[in-house]
Amino acid sequence: MGPIDLQRAYDARGKAADTTTFLVDRLWPRGIAKTDLDYDSWIKDVAPSSELRSWFGHDPERFAEFRTRYFAELNSNKAALEPIIAAARKGRVVLLYAAKDREHNQAVVLREWITHQS
Repeated sequence: MGPIDLQRAYDARGKAADTTTFLVDRLWPRGIAKTDLDYDSWIKDVAPSSELRSWFGHDPERFAEFRTRYFAELNSNKAALEPIIAAARKGRVVLLYAAKDREHNQAVVLREWITHQS
């Protein structure tokens, strides 16, 4: 399994040729035109459900419970993750996300889940 890097969509400045980049948010990042973000695929279905996202509200105190609930969602939706897992088996992957908090967001949990699948 290749490395899985995380990058804020707002910090993205182009991608390396040997990297597959996935946007993993359910909603498009505000203020970014679709033509301005260099990505290979937008996989909305791997993002937390709207209900879970709303409950979490990016509150660091809820992150541990968010992680548990999001893992459950990922476990019941493995087919949606297959493009990311397949790309990670071949090389470097970048997961793009829009959250301001770099430590408490769905991409952190998603990378952990994928890494434990190998």
